[in-house]
Amino acid sequence: MKPHVTLAMFIAAWLMPMHVMAANEQEQAHVHAKEQAVKPQSDTKKNEEHKKHEEHSEHEGHDENDEHEHNETLSSRISDDMATAVNIVTDRADSQRLRQHQVVYGKLSADPNRISHVNARFPGILTSVKFSLGDSVKAGDVLAVVESNESLNTYTIKAPIDGVIIQRSANVGEVAQQQTLFSIADFGGLWADFRLYPSQQDAVATGQKVVIMAADTEINGVIAHIIPSLTQPYQLARVKLDNRDGKLSSGQLIEGAVISGEFNVELAVKKSAIQILDNKSGVFVKNNSEYVFSPLQLGRSDMDYVEVIAGLKPGQLYVTTNSYLLKADIEKSEAEHDH
Repeated sequence: MKPHVTLAMFIAAWLMPMHVMAANEQEQAHVHAKEQAVKPQSDTKKNEEHKKHEEHSEHEGHDENDEHEHNETLSSRISDDMATAVNIVTDRADSQRLRQHQVVYGKLSADPNRISHVNARFPGILTSVKFSLGDSVKAGDVLAVVESNESLNTYTIKAPIDGVIIQRSANVGEVAQQQTLFSIADFGGLWADFRLYPSQQDAVATGQKVVIMAADTEINGVIAHIIPSLTQPYQLARVKLDNRDGKLSSGQLIEGAVISGEFNVELAVKKSAIQILDNKSGVFVKNNSEYVFSPLQLGRSDMDYVEVIAGLKPGQLYVTTNSYLLKADIEKSEAEHDH
């Protein structure tokens, strides 16, 4: 007997594969969703790692560029015509003879042996006065005429030396007695008087050479005397100076460098050439139209030059005048780069 197949049983049989398929599709969808949930995280991690790698590479490249640009800022390009226009002067690095020194200060004074005070030989009336204060006179020039009280005869008063009248107490009609009528000073020779304090006295002696700076004038001299003081805490070192050209004045303040030692060095540069960049002392070396800052290791020095131990080769051209213009150009470039 065949089983009776009802409509409900047919529908159930027909729907069963669809349910199985739907279940399979749902399970596959669930697995796919799960895979998708995992995949973005992995991709995100990879993207982040890739991004970090790119940022790191970019940062390294940026650092290299910064370093390259920073090195470039330590040089300045100026044409020869422009360098001439702004008076950028170069010199060749070479050996030098350095003179170590002791700096002293003082002033110029007139030579007492070159000052003459003039008075009348006999009392009388001044009938004529020829020269005024500040006039220059020659030895033998008539300064005044006096009528003697005793003989009523006249006689002349003449200048005993060449020089300048620095004091006059003579007027026509006055009585000339024993007072000084004229003072004449010859400023063709002066003394440089330097103060030596206790800390300097052991390093200074008679016979030592002295380089004297008076305004824009540099003079070489020798210490002739060292004079102790009874009332002051210093000694006076005296140097005799030739002033026949009249460039120096009595009372003028001066600076001196007493030479304490002299020696030769293989390489030296002028002090005026030294500039400081990145907290390093150095000079600008000329290479065609480029001026490159070269840090130096420096040694001993004197008033004008400083010894170079490392950082420069003999014969290299370096800037001696107006090197500050190159420094200013570099610092300006660095400021613009920072912004």
